[in-house]
Amino acid sequence: MDHSTNITYLSLEGHVELEKYRYVYFVICLTVYILILCCNVVVLSIIYTSKSLHEPMYIFIAALLCNALFLTAAFYPKLLSDFLSEKQVLSHGACLFQAFCLYTCALSEFTLLSAMAYDRYVSICKPLQYATLVKMSTVKKLLFFCWFIPSCEMATSIILTYRQLCKFKLNRIYCSTYSVAKLSCGDITVTNSYGLSALGIAVCPPVIFIIYSYVRILDVCLKNSKDFRRKALQTCLPHLIIFINFSITACFEVINNRFEGSVPHIFDMIMSVENAVIPPLLNPIVYGLKLIKGMIWKRKTHVFAD
Repeated sequence: MDHSTNITYLSLEGHVELEKYRYVYFVICLTVYILILCCNVVVLSIIYTSKSLHEPMYIFIAALLCNALFLTAAFYPKLLSDFLSEKQVLSHGACLFQAFCLYTCALSEFTLLSAMAYDRYVSICKPLQYATLVKMSTVKKLLFFCWFIPSCEMATSIILTYRQLCKFKLNRIYCSTYSVAKLSCGDITVTNSYGLSALGIAVCPPVIFIIYSYVRILDVCLKNSKDFRRKALQTCLPHLIIFINFSITACFEVINNRFEGSVPHIFDMIMSVENAVIPPLLNPIVYGLKLIKGMIWKRKTHVFAD
């Protein structure tokens, strides 16, 4: 293709294999999206309306659920409209904006999970210092940096990626910075190097801190009573489930993104959708059950007290 051609629109070719049953996929994805919205909004409403839940742990949970809503808002509306359209296209700028939203939310998930791990670590390992170390001002600062740092990293990545394109076919159902960068006319070594570095900086410190927190929590639990270990497990298990699940899905996303074309296309499609289905749906279910269990326990306690 002539390098002087000014390409302003991209074609999402990942829908080709879905064309035959696109209306079926539309109904399935719409149902999933509505389910995700309902589950997250219900849990957020419970946290918002219950003053007893206006404490750091539940504020972090609410932030995690809001992050999931932002991520799905950047993914599902475009996906659903593509299932009903003859051509799956979007402008170069819109594609990069979608990538910015998706990956900012994904990176923020790790930082939010690390903030939640800090909350659990202090509450279990340093309970007497909890009120001092996890103040509302501290929570606000942590939440600010949880979204600010990933946003800055992705903004820089978008600036490096935004250049003249020589190809317009994107073999995916959504946009990623690396996939768009490979369509550009010039050398992408700097863009690729920055992307890998930013990924490492955004993911490795939170993951290392989460692992460190659980090592310390485990050490404290082993030195305490069986009842203490049970309560610690009930507190940490939901967070641990979310962390492990999201880490696995994020790992597959990185592999699919970086080795695009090396894995079967249908597998790439499944993993791409799975990343936008399981974490946003699992988070409210896990924490919703925790909230419901806590409310039932409180009611029983009040009944016995009466």
